[in-house]
Amino acid sequence: MNSKRKYFSLILGPAVFLLMQSLNPPAGMSESAYAILSATLWIALWWVTEAVPIAVTALLPIVLFPLTGALDIVTTTASYGHKYIFLYIGGFILAIAIEKWGLHKRIALHIIKLIGTNITMIILGFMVATAFLSMWISNTATSVMMLPIGMSIVAQLKDNPATPKEEGLVFGKALMLAVAYSASIGGIATLIGTPPNLVFASYMSEIYNIEISFWQWFQFGIPISLLLLTISWLYLTRVAFKFKEKKFPGGKMEIDALLKNLGPIKKEEKIVLSVFVLTAFCWITRSFLLEAFLPGIDDTMIAISAGILLFTIPAEKKGEQIIEWDEAVKMPWGIILLFGGGMALASGFEVTGLAVWFGTQMTLLQALPLLLLIFVIIFSVNFITELTSNLATTAMLLPILAPIALNLNLNPYMLLVATTVAASCAFMLPVATPPNAVVFGSGYLRIPDMVKTGIWMNVISIFILTAMVYFLLPFIWDFDPYVITQKFKIEQP
Repeated sequence: MNSKRKYFSLILGPAVFLLMQSLNPPAGMSESAYAILSATLWIALWWVTEAVPIAVTALLPIVLFPLTGALDIVTTTASYGHKYIFLYIGGFILAIAIEKWGLHKRIALHIIKLIGTNITMIILGFMVATAFLSMWISNTATSVMMLPIGMSIVAQLKDNPATPKEEGLVFGKALMLAVAYSASIGGIATLIGTPPNLVFASYMSEIYNIEISFWQWFQFGIPISLLLLTISWLYLTRVAFKFKEKKFPGGKMEIDALLKNLGPIKKEEKIVLSVFVLTAFCWITRSFLLEAFLPGIDDTMIAISAGILLFTIPAEKKGEQIIEWDEAVKMPWGIILLFGGGMALASGFEVTGLAVWFGTQMTLLQALPLLLLIFVIIFSVNFITELTSNLATTAMLLPILAPIALNLNLNPYMLLVATTVAASCAFMLPVATPPNAVVFGSGYLRIPDMVKTGIWMNVISIFILTAMVYFLLPFIWDFDPYVITQKFKIEQP
């Protein structure tokens, strides 16, 4: 960014904030919610333009929220210690250990050897693996797991003398976004894949006494995931990024030579690999196996336990552990602060009622035809979740939209499912979803890169989700969208 644009962006953020603070809030919006909205615009402007380092911008809520009286300092700063922050820390410690002992190179080379040396097929292989894992474990845990492997493959390509420098950077951006997108898309497929799906199922059970089975959701979720995954792969490899190198330079001979140079697997690599596999196993089996023996265990506890374990296991070199503290402190703290800022924004939206105010604006949509109503809801939720948690957005909107559907004599499934799937399709900003934040920590992406590429994925997903909810959902779940069945009439509060 040139100096004039930088100074303009520096001034624009606080200027917009002060201008909004001098005006009255819109009807129905509290002063504290309006203060959060004003601060959010300042933060968003600085994030998008990178007027100051993004980690610095992420600290603005600590100053702005308490000063405006919107949120007290204790509540604001608590967001920077959210459990997901520590999930990242545990994941980054594991990634640092993998990189320290060179395990990432070995894994990357074996993956390329298995998938083939075609660049676009490597990306597809990563997307399929990430999406499949994300169907069963949290999107965050999946992306944390896949990040070091993906980065190692990018490093292998960049380090190859036959690869042009810019080609390595382009491949890095494409692969990092592929991991983030496929983690979010894979979560849509199953009821346990992402929190919004479980919120929807819980809401239907609590309010209408209707059980949404795993199989019922899977019938609708898997076609969406497969279609979005295919389109996102084609978009990333054919439209968003162009690769001059179609294959990994040197082909299979180069891969075999690099594997030979690595030599036999070392003791430390075996240890790190064992911890990595154990962590992945715990993440995958937590919901249906571990919780039976260890009630209350979650992904963050698993990640931190893995990190602690790596500090306790000795390496072959006397007096050295698998990972040392001076190595662990090199993790990307700026990204951790960035996600903390995003969690602070989400907390501000929820506590001050700003999220509810946005939700109540949905009542103005009652006069629209069903197809257009679904489109507007999916569009709104898609972009709202760029700045708020998808879990909070879903939990806030479902109780608002269900009565609207009943008043319009529509089956509530139409609006509630539309909201649920749209909450998982925010592809633009690092703070939009945990997978976005995780891959942003790779260093290959800048916010303008994510916005420029992600906005088209948002638009694509909006049209696909609208079509799937309007045409496919009533057919698969076998209901008439324009008829409220007796069970909704009986059980509605």
